[in-house]
Amino acid sequence: MRKKRFIRFGKQLGNEIKEDRATGLAAEQSYYYMLAIFPLLILLLSIVPYFNIDPQKALNFMSSIMPSDTSDIFKENVVKIVSERNGGLLTFGILGTIWSASNGMNAFIHSMNVAFDVEETRSFFKTRLVSIALTFGLIVAFLVALVLPVFGNVLIDLIKYIIPVPQQLEFLFSILRWVIAIVVISIVLAFMYRFAPNKHYPFRQVIPGAIVATVLWQLISLAFSFYVNHFGNYTSTYGSIGGVIVLMLWFYLTGLALVIGGEINALNHRNAAAVQDSTTGQTVST
Repeated sequence: MRKKRFIRFGKQLGNEIKEDRATGLAAEQSYYYMLAIFPLLILLLSIVPYFNIDPQKALNFMSSIMPSDTSDIFKENVVKIVSERNGGLLTFGILGTIWSASNGMNAFIHSMNVAFDVEETRSFFKTRLVSIALTFGLIVAFLVALVLPVFGNVLIDLIKYIIPVPQQLEFLFSILRWVIAIVVISIVLAFMYRFAPNKHYPFRQVIPGAIVATVLWQLISLAFSFYVNHFGNYTSTYGSIGGVIVLMLWFYLTGLALVIGGEINALNHRNAAAVQDSTTGQTVST
């Protein structure tokens, strides 16, 4: 009985994904996420001078990773970026990053409204405030998804370099990084799924979609980590465009995972409402 119910739910989910054009909604999100990278770079470059980095050390580091002729071209710009503070650029970077990232979250809100078959009736300012608030949550999820699963081994090696770590404790850290990442991301996505659509429904109904989206996202991050560790020299052959393609693919798959989670929640909500209506009808007829 449970197996048949699961198969029926899977068929319904497949139909909903096809009807709502989930791949197109994921592409829309990935486009805005990609656009948010550029103001984010401006923000990072404007923050660098406040760390009081020695310009010569920055030049030496750049020379160690780039050909000498190439590093000489950027020499003046690097010194300027590292040494000159620009409060206006920092303010522009913060505002630009928040606005661009919130456009991506607006695309996510639109995806959730499509999943629940509802129109957006909230005002522009309310929707924008919701998208900005959810943007900060998504940033936290992004950081956790990247830092713990993708760069977890680097963090463990760093800890081992500072203090001796027993092998059993190292294995525990390896397990905990995945557990913590899954829990944190699931909580963040649960709040996103609850407040993004223009629909009020019980919080418990967001849990299945949040868990599925989290697992899918972790698998995507794991594949991304595998690429970084084993095919890092791909960009040396095909240039920086290789890294851009991988990043766009990661954004697209991330958007698709988020849309699938929302479709699961919407379908779960409809089924629960249908069961409640049938139960109420039976009670009234009785």
